[in-house]
Amino acid sequence: MSTVAEPAPTAGSAAVSSPGERDPSPRERFQSCWSCRLLSGGGLIAGGLYVFRAAKSVMRTGAPPTIGLAMQLTFAASLGAWGIVVIADPVGKAQKSSTDE
Repeated sequence: MSTVAEPAPTAGSAAVSSPGERDPSPRERFQSCWSCRLLSGGGLIAGGLYVFRAAKSVMRTGAPPTIGLAMQLTFAASLGAWGIVVIADPVGKAQKSSTDE
């Protein structure tokens, strides 16, 4: 009969949970982390502003609008909207918290 030793937790790992306790999923950790949502949502909004500004600079030169430019503006708007959704988290607020027993 061989015995296998469990690896010791490292300094960066989470504390060992008791057998009855379940670890939160990465999605639950992200939804409860306000700074994570603010950082990633802000990055998406900033990316949308960058793409929008690049499209506007082409329009200022007097070039005729093309389908590519329209798609670039649409992509910029969708990036900004996605950032707002990540920050606002409407799905997480709409769900009632259930207690697992």
